[in-house]
Amino acid sequence: MSFLRRPLVVMSPIGIVTAMELIFTAMFVALLIWSLYNYLHVSFGHLHMHKADEKVWQAKFRSVSLRVGYIGNICWAFLFFPVTRGSSILPLVGLTSESSIKYHIWLGHLSMILFAAHTIGFFIYWAITHQMTQALEWSKTYVSNVAGEIAILVAVAMWVTSISRVRRKMFQVFFYTHHLYGLYILMYGIHVGVSYMCMIAPGIFLFLIDRHLRFLQSRKHARFISARLLPSSTLELTFSKAAGLYYNPTSIVFINVPKVSKLQWHPFTVSSSCNLETDTLSVVIKGVGDWSNKLYKELSSLTSDLDHLSVSVEGPYGPSHAHFLRHKQIVMVSGGNGITPFISIIRELIFQKQQQQSHTPTTLLLLVCAFKNSSDLTILDLILPLSYSSSTPHHHNNNNNNLQLQIEAYITREEEGETSHQQKTSIIWFKQNPSDTPISSVLGPNNWLWLCFIISSSFLMFLLLLGIVTRYYINPKQNSDGEVYDWTLKVLWFMFLSCGGISACCSAVFVWCKRLNDFENMKISNVQASVTNAPSPSTRTRTRLEERELESFPHQTLMEATKVHFGARPDLKKILYECKGEDVGVMVCGPRSMRHEVAKICASSSAQNLHFESISFNW
Repeated sequence: MSFLRRPLVVMSPIGIVTAMELIFTAMFVALLIWSLYNYLHVSFGHLHMHKADEKVWQAKFRSVSLRVGYIGNICWAFLFFPVTRGSSILPLVGLTSESSIKYHIWLGHLSMILFAAHTIGFFIYWAITHQMTQALEWSKTYVSNVAGEIAILVAVAMWVTSISRVRRKMFQVFFYTHHLYGLYILMYGIHVGVSYMCMIAPGIFLFLIDRHLRFLQSRKHARFISARLLPSSTLELTFSKAAGLYYNPTSIVFINVPKVSKLQWHPFTVSSSCNLETDTLSVVIKGVGDWSNKLYKELSSLTSDLDHLSVSVEGPYGPSHAHFLRHKQIVMVSGGNGITPFISIIRELIFQKQQQQSHTPTTLLLLVCAFKNSSDLTILDLILPLSYSSSTPHHHNNNNNNLQLQIEAYITREEEGETSHQQKTSIIWFKQNPSDTPISSVLGPNNWLWLCFIISSSFLMFLLLLGIVTRYYINPKQNSDGEVYDWTLKVLWFMFLSCGGISACCSAVFVWCKRLNDFENMKISNVQASVTNAPSPSTRTRTRLEERELESFPHQTLMEATKVHFGARPDLKKILYECKGEDVGVMVCGPRSMRHEVAKICASSSAQNLHFESISFNW
């Protein structure tokens, strides 16, 4: 079935679409078309004239406008699944939250088009039937039109700021505007009522559980060990992690540095391997925006009096299996800071090939990386963990020589001999704060078991509370007053009880797991001393990292494995077509044009041995 994962459509702004994605997209569109046809077929057979002089075509126009909103509700039923980072659903189909963001974008665009048509349709209907006062109605027994109008205004603001061009130029505006989703859900729920909220409730329910767990995890500060400062504003941050925390290569974490910004959280690729570095977790940050540049300047300006920096971490999130390691040969194509996810893959393969009983089939690694300036070449030093030094003993066994690494580096904006004096790499060690904790899974080693317990118990608690409130408060109030209970209050009860059940169960399980983890965290000593023969905290050392040998390549240094091409761009078609292996996995991470070029090459009929592995960090 590998042909279903091959790129079939490669074009902007849709992106790279595989055959499998196209099949499911066609199925989803068929569902929407069938649902709309079914709604209209039934409604046209039972038209209700809302005014004595209303014409049939006007009633049909109103029905179409209403049913289009119903179809938008189906899109909303799936909208929150792709953005649930700790999802229990996505791993079952081999997806991650970052690779599923495009589905969220597709569903968001489609639902907004449908809701916009729904809103415009009703305004036209009210105008032609002289009922514009309906636009100001907040009914106590039925749909609230005002709430719907507030919801669509909030949604349009979120929609406009999420457009790629706007988001890239004004990321902070997009970031803060998108947090209006809470107000949107509230107004949307009041508009459609409890019955239609039940259709979209599962996705929102799982998202709120994940969001509350992330909130609880983010309250802790991670134990920040060191920072490697490379030229060209590149950082490698190293944190202590719990020994039981497991993650796969290409995982990401979200980082918040209050000293830089108290509200902003940014995703970064994990560059470490949890198997190779059992006590630490590292991320690579390239200074390409305001936030990352401020962080680089903050670390560069640290003095001996400022030897601690508070950092909060969410995650890691990533694939449930390292399926890309199944290929006999791997070609990794990167542009700029797109190299960072491949560092974790190389480190993981170093570990795999060290094991006597390793069955990892990969024997050849080709890394093709393009940089603008020669100073960016220092990022290749990060292939080696900070814990490796030139004095690290090498394990000479048969497996060590089975893995070959070849690096083809291209400097696009400089000719050979034009390189300027480069600043050396500096390492900053931080004094540990007793209140900081190692990075660990939010629910501990038994994450899936506890997540299952939270989902089931919070849902049962919600049903129990809803039954009690309905039986002993809402129903008696309706019977005594002789009127239907207020539409808006019923929706608010629904939302309040669901959020209450989620908050209570998540918090209780989190506190219990935290107590269990505290004992394990006490066993983790100061990792700073075990990472290397580190100097005293708050001092800065400078080191040359290029000459250190990879432990899996005792006869090969990083410089020997690297071939640098100046003033040229990689000829990707030539490079990939020259890969004659029967099973070649091709991964790409970089600018959109590079990703699309590689996808088109892998999709061609003359490249049947190339298997495209999508890695998307395009937020």
